[in-house]
Amino acid sequence: MEERVRWFKEARFGMFIHWGLYSIPARGEWVMLIEEIPKEEYALLANSFNPKECSPESWVKLAKEAGMNYMVFTTRHHDGFSLFDSQVSEFTSAKTAAGRDFVAEYVKACRKYNMKVGFYYSLPDWRYKAYFEGPKKNPTAWKYFINYVHTQVRELCSNYGRVDVIWFDGDWPPYPGAWDNVPVAEAWQSEKLFAMIRKLQPHILINNRAGLPGDFDTPEQNILTQAPERPWETCMPMNDTWGYTKADKNWKSARQLIINLVMCVSKGGNYLLNIGPCPDGTVPSPSLKRLKEIGRWLSLHGESIYGAGISPLFTNDPPFIPFSGGMVGLSTFKDNKIYLHVFRWPGREICIGRVNVKIKKGYILSTGEEARVVQKGTRLFIRGLPLKAPDTIDSVIVLELDK
Repeated sequence: MEERVRWFKEARFGMFIHWGLYSIPARGEWVMLIEEIPKEEYALLANSFNPKECSPESWVKLAKEAGMNYMVFTTRHHDGFSLFDSQVSEFTSAKTAAGRDFVAEYVKACRKYNMKVGFYYSLPDWRYKAYFEGPKKNPTAWKYFINYVHTQVRELCSNYGRVDVIWFDGDWPPYPGAWDNVPVAEAWQSEKLFAMIRKLQPHILINNRAGLPGDFDTPEQNILTQAPERPWETCMPMNDTWGYTKADKNWKSARQLIINLVMCVSKGGNYLLNIGPCPDGTVPSPSLKRLKEIGRWLSLHGESIYGAGISPLFTNDPPFIPFSGGMVGLSTFKDNKIYLHVFRWPGREICIGRVNVKIKKGYILSTGEEARVVQKGTRLFIRGLPLKAPDTIDSVIVLELDK
């Protein structure tokens, strides 16, 4: 397990991509269910889904520019439209107007740019009545539905070479008690599913959304306040919705997104940041702007993120600087170095209490300029700093440990 997950812990930052037919009405990825669109009516969107200029390679290049190290692409969302060629579905991008296997194009681009490959796959498919009825009401229909799901997962794990992550979603029943309280893992036959995946992809990482623990946890839009023992990753959109939503203008700032990334790493976790491309596959300009700004910051401060984790800086738990009450920021740790992320630059001097480790020297990561350290008991003084912050979002001071 430790060897399989090593790259994941070092990567720290990845791109989530929600894209499909729901991008056309541009009212969110749940539009089919929320608006009760009949499946026959919804299927007509496939006639208009023909993004001739769409280039998955542009997504991968953008992820690289943003400093991301892996990607997770929605191969099929809850609406049932597959962005790959499938032998058990006609409702695919390969068999409708587009005539393209976007998963194959995405994988090819990832290989070209040495990007780790992740597949998102929705267990539910809203087009199937069996999903809403559950395994007991109509066992024959449920068996047919489960065979469809397992076969598509087999195709994803067999037809595209090495896959680094499979990211399941939607293992829950459509409403409490809908499946007569059949356990989730039993309903989806998850043990059988996982065994098949691991046989086909021995190095793959599986998330915890198929009724079994898998290899890593996936809190959604929630950054953990305590560092767990298991690997984890929080996923988050840049605004309020995952799929392209024309009316959603509530964009998080690049500053907030960088702070979120640092918060995740300071607790030993990863940050999977979402883009929702437009129907033609282009990335909305607010997303482009933020990703480029994050990439600029990481080009100078990536050492404090990649492969970094929980800092030993303080005697109390949790071991990070509380980002409240006037405190300066957070800290991460790697290779005998504490990285002090200063979101609120105080000027010439920083004072931190409750420090129980011996600091040998300090310097500003982006410039190499010395930051003089003085320790008095458990108080740490960092002196001789520039009056203005070296970085307007997050200035990082490196503190090398004596031991």
